[in-house]
Amino acid sequence: MVVVAILLPFALIGCGTARVVSTPSRSPGHSAASTRPVHVSTPKAGATAVVHRGDTLYRIATRNGISVLDLAMWNNVPPPYTIYPGQSLRLYPSQRAGRPQSVAPVATPTRPRPATQAPPTAVATQPVVVPSASPFAWSWPADGTIASRYVAGEPTSQGIDIAGQAGQPIRAAADGVVVYSGSGLVGYGELIIVKHNDAWLSAYGHNRARLVNEGQLVKAGQQIAEMGHSGAERDMLHFEIRFNGKPVDPLGYLPRSAQR
Repeated sequence: MVVVAILLPFALIGCGTARVVSTPSRSPGHSAASTRPVHVSTPKAGATAVVHRGDTLYRIATRNGISVLDLAMWNNVPPPYTIYPGQSLRLYPSQRAGRPQSVAPVATPTRPRPATQAPPTAVATQPVVVPSASPFAWSWPADGTIASRYVAGEPTSQGIDIAGQAGQPIRAAADGVVVYSGSGLVGYGELIIVKHNDAWLSAYGHNRARLVNEGQLVKAGQQIAEMGHSGAERDMLHFEIRFNGKPVDPLGYLPRSAQR
C-alpha cells in the first residue's frame, strides 16, 4: 500500500455511537473514494507538466504515472489542491538538479545552421538525507497487527498497514494541524493528513469515519478517525510518515515496545 508534507480548537467526537463529520471532499479531480489501487509513482527527473484548461491534479498525475498525493507534495500544492492553466508542475521530488546540456551551433562554410538544443540527458540529483530521529516523539496511531511494512523504493509500500477492527480509534501520532480531510486521493479512501512542522507530516488512510476537519489542531493520542476499509479490502489503517515529502519507514520512529 502506498503515495507527503507538506503537511500536519481541538475536536473530539464522542464515544458510543460516533458520527461522521460531514465535510465536502476537497478533491484534486476525483471526488469519491475508490477501491482501485494507488498509482505507482514513477518520478521523471527534470520533467514538468504544464496545466491546461480543464486539467485537474488527478488527471495530470494518472497521465504521468504518479500518485496524486506525491504530485501534490512534490509541488507544494496545498488543499484544496487548486491548479491553474499555465502552471508548471514538477514530475519529480524537489531536489537540486543539473541543467541539460546544449549543443553548440553547427555551421558549414556555405550553409550555417541555427543552434539546437539537445534532448535532456540523465539529470544528477542529490539524495534526500532523512534524519534518524525527529524533534518530537511519535505515538502509535492504532492498536492492531502490522499487516504490511514499508519497503524503501517501492511506491506501493510507502507506509505500514495496521490491521484491526472496524470502528476502533485512529489517533494522531503527534501534535499538529489537519491539512487534509477527505476522500479525493485515489487509493487511500477516507484520508486524513496531519502536518507536524515544516518538515514532518503523517497520513492516515482507509478510515470508516473522519472526525476532524481541515485547519483543526490535534494533540498526540487524540482520536481523529474510526478504522475502516474505505479504498481497501479489509479493516485497517494505512499509516505514513513523510519528511520533506519523502516517505520514511514509520517503524524507525514509532516506539519499539508497541510494535506487533
